[in-house]
Formats: sequence, structure tokens, C-alpha cells
Amino acid sequence: MVALRGREIDAFLARPDPGRSIILLYGPDAGLVRERANALLASAVDDPNDPFSMVKLDGDELSAEPSRLVDEALTVPLFGGRRAIRVRAGTRNFASGVDTLTEMPLKDCRVVIEAGDLRPESPLRKACERAKTAVAISCYPDGERDVARLIDDELRTANLRIAPDARAALTSLLGGDRQASRNELRKLTLFAHGEGEVTLDHVMAVVADASELKMDPIVDGAFAGRPELVESEFAKAMVAGTYPGIIISAAQRHAAWLHKSALAVADGMPISNLLEGGFPRLHFSRKPMAEIALRNFSPARLVTIIEQLAAAALEMRKHTALAAVIAQRALLAIAVNARRRG
Repeated sequence: MVALRGREIDAFLARPDPGRSIILLYGPDAGLVRERANALLASAVDDPNDPFSMVKLDGDELSAEPSRLVDEALTVPLFGGRRAIRVRAGTRNFASGVDTLTEMPLKDCRVVIEAGDLRPESPLRKACERAKTAVAISCYPDGERDVARLIDDELRTANLRIAPDARAALTSLLGGDRQASRNELRKLTLFAHGEGEVTLDHVMAVVADASELKMDPIVDGAFAGRPELVESEFAKAMVAGTYPGIIISAAQRHAAWLHKSALAVADGMPISNLLEGGFPRLHFSRKPMAEIALRNFSPARLVTIIEQLAAAALEMRKHTALAAVIAQRALLAIAVNARRRG
């Protein structure tokens, strides 16, 4: 059985085994699946944009004619050179074509299959794990070390440092999807370009904007003490395929935002003035619930909530299969406790 884990994956991606030319990438982190597929395909052919060198196939279409995968893999390019096949798996089974292909020697051809989160008994996963000419690589959301390495890589490229508090906040906001994390980091480095160091203000201004419409009702409902709203909107987000870690990240940002504002209220600033001047990026539709949240929570209680959300984010990385349960439980706890003023 060939199913790579941990450092084995990094080693294989750095120097793919030519004897294992069929590579299955699967898992819940679609961004990581795509990033690894792009790297494997780029190193497999001289020009990824050449249609004679790079063939793209749809898994659902292959299910009607699995032998087409074999035909494409054995085709010799018109002008010679190396060849690659990119297969995007869907919901239909084309594993018989993979089984046949694993028994044939492939010369100068790499087959990369991208799939979602496959169970161990999945025909496609079983076909790649048991074959000597194939390999299966799981792609799960980044852990804290992976996120730290990703941050370091992007900052090094941009020739930037990062302040310790900014790193801590940034780490908690990333990790749900590799491509989304990388995009946020590149947006951040562009925003901080020329300043030498990424600060907490940079992170809070740019990364994982909590005003995304899909997150607003969940986050606002939690802090306004509306558990029924949290429950219904969270269920919609899960059906839509939203990674729960992104929702927790939005809640962390909003909690930090509310804490800073609650301190201003404690110093005597009227909430009405704060909402007009202290929340320049807050959409007007969110202000009523923000006002309720500021009346519900003291700065001390918001510090506790920030710590609870950080703990939930860590637990989600440790137990990815339970991410949705952990996130929903944390948000509902905030909503229920919001009714206790102070």
C-alpha cells in the first residue's frame, strides 16, 4: 500500500518517483490539492500550456468510457517530448480505467488525479494505494506548523519581517484552505510592501475580512445573542461548502474589533458615535447587531471569548473531522452567554 504521510509527501513532491507516474491527490483542502497538482504537472512537461503536452479530463465523463484514460496515457505526442494528464474527479466512478492503467508501463507521461475527501474504501483511492505504479497523497487543512512555514515562505519572498503579535493573529486566521491562505498572505505582503515589517494593524486591516456576506449573519447572531440565527445560518454555510475554520476566523476578527470598541465605550465614548466613526468598514446593515453586542459584552468578557475562539481554532486543526461540530459549539456558546449582560 502506498499512501504517503507527513515528510514523505514533501520528499515525493520535491522529487517525484518516476516509477509512480499515477498520482492521486485527495482531501478536504481543495486549495492544497490544486497547488500540489499544479506543481506536479509543471514539473512533468516542458510547457503546461501546450495542449499536445497537457491533457485535461473530467472524471464524470471518464466514467462512461474509462478506457479513454488508458488511450490518452499511451498516446505519443505528435512532436515528441513529455506528456501529462490532469483528471478532475467528480462523483462518478472511473476506477476501472485507473486499475487498467496501473498495470501498464508509462513512458514520459504523468497522470495527476484531483479528488475531494475520499473514504478508505473509495474505489479510486484503493486503486491508487494498492498499485506499485501509483501513489495516493492526502491533502488536509494546514496545521500550525504548516501555516507558520507558509507565512515564512511568503514573507521571505516579499522581503518582509513580521511582529510577534501580528504572527499570532495571522496564524489563527489561516489554515482552512491552502490557496485561500496563500492568497491572503500575498494580499497582506502587497499591502505592507515597502514598510519592512508586517504589523498587527496590517493583519487586521487586510486578512480574512469578516464582512463577507456568508459569515455576517452567523458572527453577528452569535454576539447579539441569537442562537437560533447562528444554528440556521451555520447549517446553510455547511451546505454551501464553507470551511468552518473560516467562520471561526471571522468571529475572531469581530471579537477583537468589539474588544477594542468596548474599551472605548468604557472610557466614555457613546456607542452611537463609535459605530459611526469607529467601524469604517462595517456595513450599515450590521450596525444594529454590533450595538447589541457592545451592550452585551464588557472588555473582560470579550477577552475570554477571544481565548475561547483561539482554543476552538486549535482544536479544529487537531480534529479536522470534527471541525464543524467544534465551530458550531463555540459560536452557540457565545450566543447563549450573550444574554447574560456584563
